[in-house]
Amino acid sequence: MRAAVLHEIGQDKLEVLDDVEAVGFGPGKVRIRVRATGLCHSDLSAMSGVLPQPAPFVPGHEGAGEIIEVGEGVGNLKAGDRVVVCWLPACGACPACKRGQTELCLAGFMNAGTPNFKRPGGDLFGFAGTGTFAEEVVVDAGCAVPIPDDVPFDIAALIGCGVTTGLGAALNTADVAAGSSVAVIGCGGVGISAIQGARLKGAAEIVAVDPVASRRESALKFGATKAVSPEELPDAKQQVTGGEGFDYVFEVVGKSATARTAYDHTRRGGTLVVVGAGAMDDFLQLNMFELFFDEKRILPSMYGGGDVLTSYERTIALWRAGRIDLEGLITHRVPLAEINEALDQMRTGTALRTCIEI
Repeated sequence: MRAAVLHEIGQDKLEVLDDVEAVGFGPGKVRIRVRATGLCHSDLSAMSGVLPQPAPFVPGHEGAGEIIEVGEGVGNLKAGDRVVVCWLPACGACPACKRGQTELCLAGFMNAGTPNFKRPGGDLFGFAGTGTFAEEVVVDAGCAVPIPDDVPFDIAALIGCGVTTGLGAALNTADVAAGSSVAVIGCGGVGISAIQGARLKGAAEIVAVDPVASRRESALKFGATKAVSPEELPDAKQQVTGGEGFDYVFEVVGKSATARTAYDHTRRGGTLVVVGAGAMDDFLQLNMFELFFDEKRILPSMYGGGDVLTSYERTIALWRAGRIDLEGLITHRVPLAEINEALDQMRTGTALRTCIEI
């Protein structure tokens, strides 16, 4: 089959090969024909080495498709079922799951060191244990979540990570209060989803912050009341909050510098929500006095900070009701063969979300 492969960490181009095979099928597994996958910035971070990932590997973790085959012991899925790929499934039995914090379950990481694919030249890994930049993937049955027939594959793919993460940061982690002031730093697909979540919760002022003008313009269409460049954020803080700072600031970039900016623009007693996935050697510096004196809450948000399956269902219900716009998040649809063009668009910041049709 065809798949896009990164041979070495640090390379900025993928090679689309036609001699790749998905491996590992057996009891408790399912084989999925991938129909669409989203291009997430986390894929770029894995390619550059910001996120840990063994190579060579097939990127991609936002995917949707159809079940081709189910392994022994899989009773809730059958061939032909439409599914979204969940890269962080819940086992239901670990301490985190028993506490109701299924987004913190580590079961999905247990197979991260096991190759998901092979080709004549050797084994290949799949990013986040999946690797959806391929025509087929083999994953644990828990990674395949059934979706209704009225949900298109490209929409379902985005629900698999970016939309769930952004919406959940506002709805679950922050639980944004009605009438509050919000700033979102980083307005790609995840940031736009956080903006939509803040709007759903009734935030009075939502300031979108991004260096790319096209993203700022898009943010206004999705519910932001004001859109500014990073250099304009201090003025926006003054205009919107009288200089006090925002009630909620969402950092959706994954860098210590933007997290520090977010902290500085959060009001005393306010909430900083860290959504971006950053590098292990990038440290956020805060002094002990400001932590004590300002009493700002710092809330990391992993995969939307809530039960993933419930979040999927809620997102579909909101989309059906017209309360959130998911089609508008997809600014480009490209075939797998044009994936490097899509990567370039993502790097230059021109695309909210690229959907790759496979």
